[in-house]
Amino acid sequence: MVTTTSSLPEGDSADAAVVAHWLEMLPADFDEQDRLFLRKAADLALAANPERRIPSGEPQLRHALSVAEILAGLRMDRETLAAAMLLGALKDSSIGLKTLRKRLGRKTAHMVDDLARIGQLTDLSSAVSVEDEEEHAENLRRLLLGIAADVRVVLVVVAEQLHLMRSARGLPQELRCRLAKETQEIYAPLANRLGIWQVKWELEDLSLRFLHPDEYMRIASQLDGRRADREQFIREVIDLLREKFLAVGVNAEISGRPKHIYSIWRKMQRKAVDIEQIFDLRAVRVLVPDIAQCYAALGVVHGLWKHIPGEFDDYIATPKANLYQSIHTAVIGPEEKTLEVQIRTPDMHHHAELGVAAHWRYKENAKQDSDFERRIVRMRQWLDRKGESETANLLDGVDTEMEATRIYVLTPMGKVVELPKGSTPLDFAYAIHTDIGHQCRGARVDGHIVQLNRSLRSGETVEILTAKNGTPSRDWINPHLGYLHSSKARNRVKQWFKHLDYEHHVELGRAALEREMTRLSMSEKPNLEAAATKHNLQHAEDVYAAIGRGDLSPIQVAGLSGRERPGVRRKPVPEVPRKPEAARGEVVVAGVDDLMTGLARCCKPVPYDPILGYVTRGRGVTVHRRDCPNILALQKEEGERLISVHWSDGQQETQYAVDFLVVASDRKGLLRDISSLLTNDDIDVIGVNTNSDRKTDSANMCFTVEVQDMEQLSRLLSKIEQLPDVNSVKRLL
Repeated sequence: MVTTTSSLPEGDSADAAVVAHWLEMLPADFDEQDRLFLRKAADLALAANPERRIPSGEPQLRHALSVAEILAGLRMDRETLAAAMLLGALKDSSIGLKTLRKRLGRKTAHMVDDLARIGQLTDLSSAVSVEDEEEHAENLRRLLLGIAADVRVVLVVVAEQLHLMRSARGLPQELRCRLAKETQEIYAPLANRLGIWQVKWELEDLSLRFLHPDEYMRIASQLDGRRADREQFIREVIDLLREKFLAVGVNAEISGRPKHIYSIWRKMQRKAVDIEQIFDLRAVRVLVPDIAQCYAALGVVHGLWKHIPGEFDDYIATPKANLYQSIHTAVIGPEEKTLEVQIRTPDMHHHAELGVAAHWRYKENAKQDSDFERRIVRMRQWLDRKGESETANLLDGVDTEMEATRIYVLTPMGKVVELPKGSTPLDFAYAIHTDIGHQCRGARVDGHIVQLNRSLRSGETVEILTAKNGTPSRDWINPHLGYLHSSKARNRVKQWFKHLDYEHHVELGRAALEREMTRLSMSEKPNLEAAATKHNLQHAEDVYAAIGRGDLSPIQVAGLSGRERPGVRRKPVPEVPRKPEAARGEVVVAGVDDLMTGLARCCKPVPYDPILGYVTRGRGVTVHRRDCPNILALQKEEGERLISVHWSDGQQETQYAVDFLVVASDRKGLLRDISSLLTNDDIDVIGVNTNSDRKTDSANMCFTVEVQDMEQLSRLLSKIEQLPDVNSVKRLL
């Protein structure tokens, strides 16, 4: 039977006297500094919504103190207790995050904020079809873990659910059953995954008591003795085993527990047996250093008590398919009561608790997800270690490892949708249905209109606004504009454009390539045959079509003009075979190692511009663009001093100076906007020259910046072109 005690005074009051009494009853391991910190949290909680009550009728503050008391019993730190005390404090309250950060610190404020976001999910048991119930429950569990950036938030949520279940007896039956179903499907499995066993079994027993009261009472009446008596029986068994193991030199760590009512009921349902055929109502686990001592411990157990035929499994000699290893045996123990004994090494135990054999996987039949399981493992490890040193220090080391790579958002109907972290409302639209994505024209997030390239957060509710005849925009597949994050959505948009008329794609691609080459001041045409071969296309026109569809970016093709073109002999300079080992620097001179090279200041070549070398007197080789006016003049006068050079395939991270011109309508803040964009992209600016024409109200702005290659330059010019009032952007020679 489930029985609980509380340190709160009897009655329905929730005032300063109740808070003071609660602080007095805190465990002794909370020192004076901890109590002062919790006093601050209590003062804030008293000031926020003093009249608010939870659905059971209990005052909000009294409920929050009860949750904090549960967490104190789990030996959680003061920040966790403070966050629990401030449950609901941000709702309809003058207290804001700024105040919380100032009074209680950043981490506590973030926890309270996450709890407030979770608190907005008022009805997790949304109406879903029977076949989708299991997936929906799993996604809700992931949603709660996704919202919580700090594992302690999940503990507060689970502890709050436990107190709601403890105080649910007075609720109407319909509400009580809905609460119990949520507990059974969402919160108890969360506690199970995090290894909070004492909370897990109480949640499960309470949910069974409300959902199947007759079954609960029948099993409770069949158990011999109260849970406290069964726990005392386990302690006596552990003491006896420890004594016998020491006598024969077995170094063992022993733990045990009586099986709780819900677990017994589940096993009876699964195996279709009665309680007399359940042999692990009482169980102990023995951890020994190595396999030899596993069998030595087994000998001691079987020497003490008679084992039950048919109830012995050696998973060490024959591991399960998931590599689980352990020895299981059932015996007739003291007082003629059945007892299960599990024997394993610490490595086997770690694999069973945190590896692929982890208990929660087969108990919940959860789908495989390596990233999600990594987060669970890190949370479990933190919870196991929390008593070793200051909790805050432990959290600092694992925050990034607990960070989720997926988000979980809700449809207006309450269905959970899983997306990659960084996804936008447009990604969400395509996750719902391809046609909704194609027709998307806007989105509301938590009731507010947002931009389609705004990143979503776990727990948000997203509503998509569509146009009946809407079609995708090419901007959606521009990676620099950030409309789509998921590859699935991007592929759907590309497929749509791919099915447009082929000739239309060719014309769009040709125009896009010419526009890109004009913007980058590239005069030498790219080798379309080489581009077709490189990208598994059959003809040169297929390259244009691929650009028009969005499968290739113009810079991917334009950049080929400065790379080696098989079968093409450059005139007038004869090609000299180059040595493979020479291709280690920035620019490689054909057939010559370790020759000093420098980039010409007149044309400022950037990888992968078409280039040519000029042999100077005493200063090595100066590298020019092939269309540089100076190099064109030298071809006639000093052609013999020109030499073939090429960009190295193994480029180092080198910065190259390049000039570009921005032509725009003159307005205040234009230079600031461009400078902010350059700063955000970590682009170094060497020089700026601006000129405004008051008559035409236009501005010409020349920038000299450092970039790594032509692709980075192309991305930069694309972004600047998207700024308001910018008419054109072009590279200067």
